[in-house]
Amino acid sequence: MSDQLKSGLYAFDLVQKRAKRPAGAPDKQLARKVTKVGVVGAGLMAGQLALLFARRLDVPVVMTDLDQERLDKGVAYVHGEVDKLLGKGRVSQDKANRLKGLVTGSLTKDAFADADFVIEAVFEKMEIKQQVFAEVEAVVSPEAVLATNTSSLSVTEMASRLQHPERVVGFHFFNPVAVLPLLEIIRGEKTDDAALATAFATAKQLKKTAVLCKDAPAFVVNRLLTLFMGEVLAAVEEGTEPEVADRAVSPLGLPMSPLMLLQLVGPAVALHVSETLHEAFPERFAVSPQLAEVVKAGKTQIFAPDFSIDPEVKALLSGGTNPSEESAILDRALRALAREVRVMLDEGVVAEPADIDLCLITGAGWPFHTGGITPYLDRSGVSEAVNGRPFHEGALKAL
Repeated sequence: MSDQLKSGLYAFDLVQKRAKRPAGAPDKQLARKVTKVGVVGAGLMAGQLALLFARRLDVPVVMTDLDQERLDKGVAYVHGEVDKLLGKGRVSQDKANRLKGLVTGSLTKDAFADADFVIEAVFEKMEIKQQVFAEVEAVVSPEAVLATNTSSLSVTEMASRLQHPERVVGFHFFNPVAVLPLLEIIRGEKTDDAALATAFATAKQLKKTAVLCKDAPAFVVNRLLTLFMGEVLAAVEEGTEPEVADRAVSPLGLPMSPLMLLQLVGPAVALHVSETLHEAFPERFAVSPQLAEVVKAGKTQIFAPDFSIDPEVKALLSGGTNPSEESAILDRALRALAREVRVMLDEGVVAEPADIDLCLITGAGWPFHTGGITPYLDRSGVSEAVNGRPFHEGALKAL
């Protein structure tokens, strides 16, 4: 069997078996019943979440926002998506009517009074999220689970000012919500087993692949992708043509190149996550000064509509005059990933290398033939070169 086939079988086993028995999940008997869901926010992510909860849980979902215009827009988005499902024959007319009836909006959080599960999808700023949770806690029962869709912030810090911090859990979805299966479930320092069990039970009802993560900056997928993109950006800033640096990692067979991913995520979001990680691990994560300039200049895209690089952005990104070889850039990126994965495992961010791979396959579209990232790093010899040992001590060789 080829190495790619072995990795493919390993990946298949991950999504068929490990995904259904999440490592570290509490006893499912501890889970509380969810009969109503609250969503704080009415933007694009909040709308996707509201639709998913209504479809999968078949319970009332109420959205809140700061003004009627935003609220109406959020509810209208959900209703529009239901109409699309109806048009494709994915739901019946009766089901469509029911879904529209389940999703409503409210300008006050009093509407959450009888909610069992409230998730926030507001601006990625700690003070705002803390304030939102304080407002929600004032109206919900002590047993209601408060979930955050944060992509990088500390769940523990977010819960620190609450009377019941044990009810707060990280519940990080990936965009687009309807497509990507991964759900990173983050346990804060005070999160109790009942809240965590409810989160896992809810994830199962949502038909998502749940992976338990430690409350560490950017958790798994965003931590590794930010590092990966950072190495490519660093090469560009050192003088490599953007197109060359972007093409350097093509042997990995990723669904999109690093700079295209940066465009999808948005420069401002990418900058925010990199700043969070730099604050936590300054020796390993840098903040790209050129990316900061792109954001400061108000650019929302790295690429022009025809996917050629915007000349102004290219000028901001481009640095010196010594271009790097593509193989050197790929090696540089892989070495950084190997180091970081080992650090994450030593820190206990997840239970095993398999969980890292499961996250990348289901949350970032990492190809099956690579097996995620750890088998690829082992196969290419990078794990041994960087860490002195492979991630899988003979596990894949047994296939």
